[in-house]
Amino acid sequence: MTYHQQILQLKTTGKSLAKVTAKVEEVVAKSGVQTGLCTLFLRHTSASLLLQENADPDVLEDLQHFFSDLVPEQRRYRHSTEGPDDMPAHIRTALTHTSEQIPIHRGRLVLGTWQGIYIWEHRQQGHYRELVVHIQGE
Repeated sequence: MTYHQQILQLKTTGKSLAKVTAKVEEVVAKSGVQTGLCTLFLRHTSASLLLQENADPDVLEDLQHFFSDLVPEQRRYRHSTEGPDDMPAHIRTALTHTSEQIPIHRGRLVLGTWQGIYIWEHRQQGHYRELVVHIQGE
C-alpha cells in the first residue's frame, strides 16, 4: 500500500468556482498510485468542494444564483465579526461539502465525462485556501 499526501495552496477570487481538476490530477500522477482512492479535504469553513459540470459554465452560474437566493447576505445574522458575507458563507459550506473521495484507476482519477473538481469560494473577497490531497493505493 502506498500513501501520498500534498497540501495545495490555492488562491480564489471572490464568490466564484475555481476549477482545480488539473492540479489534483498532477498530484495523483506524482503519487505513482495506479489503483486506489484520492481523498480531498478543504481546510476551511467558508468555502467548499464541488464535483460538477465542467463543459457548460451556465450550470455553475445557475448554482451560484440559486445559493445566493437560498442564503441571502442581506439577512441579519448574529455572527458578523468577519463581515456581512461570513455567516452566509458558513451556511453555504454547511449545505455543500468540504471533502470528496474519487477512485483512481490506471493512475488517473475516475471522473465522469462532464465532471470537474472546484473550490467554491463563498466569500466576497478571494482567499488563500488549503486543499489536502491524500492518496492511497497500489
